[in-house]
Amino acid sequence: MAEIGSETVLRMADDASVQHVGDGAVVLLARSGQLYTCNDTTEAFLDKVDGARNLNQIVDLLSDEFEVDKATLDQDMAELAAELVAEGILSDPEA
Repeated sequence: MAEIGSETVLRMADDASVQHVGDGAVVLLARSGQLYTCNDTTEAFLDKVDGARNLNQIVDLLSDEFEVDKATLDQDMAELAAELVAEGILSDPEA
């Protein structure tokens, strides 16, 4: 699994798209046709992934949005980002 650090700039994979539906969101991977449902946290996280912000900047934005301890959020979002890279939703920062 890719190591995601606070300075890692995150971007969506070229064939991944987020669609907001009702009260949530889904991610579609065009190459496989896989559809992933997102919880509120993942949706908020993916909304801030733009290919310019690093993980630390995204966490700062999320900590303003959710009342969560920043250290906890740092760890949780690094784990989420690594999972999304492994699933092919986020582009591998090493590539």
